[in-house]
Amino acid sequence: MDAAVALAETLQSSAFGAWARGSSYAYPAANLIHLLGLAMLVGGIGLLDLRLFGAFRAIPVAALWRVLTPIGVAGLLLMVPSGFVMFAADAGALAVSDTFRRKLMLITLALVNAGAYRLAWRRRLGDWDATAPWIARALALTSLLLWLTVAALGRLIAYT
Repeated sequence: MDAAVALAETLQSSAFGAWARGSSYAYPAANLIHLLGLAMLVGGIGLLDLRLFGAFRAIPVAALWRVLTPIGVAGLLLMVPSGFVMFAADAGALAVSDTFRRKLMLITLALVNAGAYRLAWRRRLGDWDATAPWIARALALTSLLLWLTVAALGRLIAYT
């Protein structure tokens, strides 16, 4: 048995896992909070990605970055604990789910992409009110596609 699967099964059989699975409110509340976090993350970062890709050119990039990045980060911060609650409820099955593993892999890639973007481009955002460089536009499109795919895989978990 894989160590990760064993750890997941231990979590699922713990009091926390039983609470997440058995409470009338825990899982539904976690699911709603996760959905709110997703809307904040994809809404905030997605709009910024679209702006960097070339949409909404009347809005300065740096101003949009300052407003939307904290919303996206707050959404991610809501998704982590709510996702953990949902994971704990069915950790054994999720640990062996290819769909769930792909979702985690793409989350990692999206976070690496966001970190690299921030480190490489943040100081240059004010210069992009007309058009961002092609590599910045490509990374923005990659970010948007990654987060939308993560959201789709999250929904598909229920059907796989």
